[in-house]
Amino acid sequence: MAIPRMLSEEMPAAALVGRVLAEAGIEFVFGISGGHTGRIVAALGNYQNAIRTLLVREESLSGVMAEVYGRLTGRPGVMIGQGPWVLGNGLIGTIEAHLSSSPMLLLSDFSDAPGFQLHAPYQQGTGGWGSWDARRSFGGLTKAVFEAHDPIAAVQATQLALKHALSGERGPVAVLYAHDSLAGSVKPDSAPALYPTRHYLPPPPPPPEPSALTAAAKTLAAARQPVIIAGNGVRIAKAYRPLRECAEKLGLPVATTAGGKGSFAETHPLALGVFGTFGTAAANAYIGDADLVLVVGSKLSPTDTAWENRRLLDPARQSFIQIDLEPRNASWNFPAEEVLIADAGLALEALAGEAPSEKLRSGGRREAESRVAEYRRRHGYFDDPASRSDKRPILPQRLIGDLERALPPEAVVTCDAGENRILMTHFYRTKREEGFLQASGVGPMGFAIPAALAAKLVYPERPVVAVCGDGGFAMTMNGLMTAIEHDIPITVVIFNNRALGWVLHGSGPFAAEFGDFDHAAIGRAMGCRGVRIEDPADLLPAIKEAVIAATPTVIDVVTSLETTFADITSPLAKEASPRRR
Repeated sequence: MAIPRMLSEEMPAAALVGRVLAEAGIEFVFGISGGHTGRIVAALGNYQNAIRTLLVREESLSGVMAEVYGRLTGRPGVMIGQGPWVLGNGLIGTIEAHLSSSPMLLLSDFSDAPGFQLHAPYQQGTGGWGSWDARRSFGGLTKAVFEAHDPIAAVQATQLALKHALSGERGPVAVLYAHDSLAGSVKPDSAPALYPTRHYLPPPPPPPEPSALTAAAKTLAAARQPVIIAGNGVRIAKAYRPLRECAEKLGLPVATTAGGKGSFAETHPLALGVFGTFGTAAANAYIGDADLVLVVGSKLSPTDTAWENRRLLDPARQSFIQIDLEPRNASWNFPAEEVLIADAGLALEALAGEAPSEKLRSGGRREAESRVAEYRRRHGYFDDPASRSDKRPILPQRLIGDLERALPPEAVVTCDAGENRILMTHFYRTKREEGFLQASGVGPMGFAIPAALAAKLVYPERPVVAVCGDGGFAMTMNGLMTAIEHDIPITVVIFNNRALGWVLHGSGPFAAEFGDFDHAAIGRAMGCRGVRIEDPADLLPAIKEAVIAATPTVIDVVTSLETTFADITSPLAKEASPRRR
């Protein structure tokens, strides 16, 4: 069947870039109009029925919002803006997408001045004498960089960027537009020819190779105490249901990496919680005793694995099966006897279907649930008594406990960086999949608020709560202006301990302490609801009121520095840490 050309009439190149995004099913564009990309932003006004353009107050917001949108939906999140600021201010979202395999498009420019490329004009990023090199700079933290120097290339580069962002292991791709590429137009008979965007989008990933699947299933069936480790790749593949069904059918307990937290409900009777450096004692004990480890969508980094402590994971005494879309990630740190190069959801479904029938009839699930319950009882599992403490200042455990008690199962919690995130990872128990999100690749401060904005756009019917420290809140509190302007009713909960907790407890108090700011009052000044909490008894009602409010809410909680990240660091990590060598 003949493929029609893209155009039947002449169109401006900037308008065609907007058309490409619409044809690809892009729902949101995040950013600030600037430089040559202002032409694209203006053209997006013609696509308002298909694409919602969100103006933010600073590019770090648009970068994180695009990354989180891509991670949650599997469709590229789009950040747009002028070259230096998309690169610099938008860095935290871009590098997070790169390390967390989130599909993302960076639509930016060279800020060039035609005819004056050799004169080092203001802001120019063409790489010539006296200018900065935009291509090399963006190339260091993206999968690919496409340049457009003429109108046809502006369209094709955008289409190819979509293709590359979604192909194989996903990630961020940059398009750099020169002035002339967006200033002109394209005719129907222009060469090279342009075709509809759907032909550039990659096909669905293939299922696992049959012989590898059969071998993995046999190895799994023979295991005495197998366990699943689920990473962020489960979220990227949206493989929540296949993970749960595979675990239930085959009787496989599930632990997650910190980045994978939220891919499996921690209230499930097969759940062990997060494992590794800041994991639950039950998860670490169970994995340490396992004879087979099924790794799904995780690179098993040193911080995940308690600095590769052999009492936790050891290929010399444990068998490994690994599922990953990217061949380079398989057997990266731990050799795997069986490797399935496939989409996580397809591989888990196939693995469950391939399992011998006697495995399904043998009561494996009941036995596994009984073992998990025993490990929880013996080692402890989300049952810290401090979660009901009435101490003042408020203990972090009490704040986290009340968050868990107040939030409905469908709530989404986004976390920032620093000690507050570590405490949330360890003490907060998720009630369903997709309920917890944190930066899994680079861990930047200032992540929680823009992540919550993006999550609320993806899940408008679900309560979304950003949890951050007072340091992280100060970095992106301007995101509340975006929340007000675009009617995105998120809740922001602040661990206000007047310090960078991680720095203070790790390096000492010098240059780690803040003044006492009333963040609730700051929120009210922006138009949000704002409440400051000093009495633990006020926590629960404040959270319950916030999640049903139609207006963004700031809950500023005066918290104690009594509990530190060292208190919840696994002994396995302490004995294997490089700092001890």
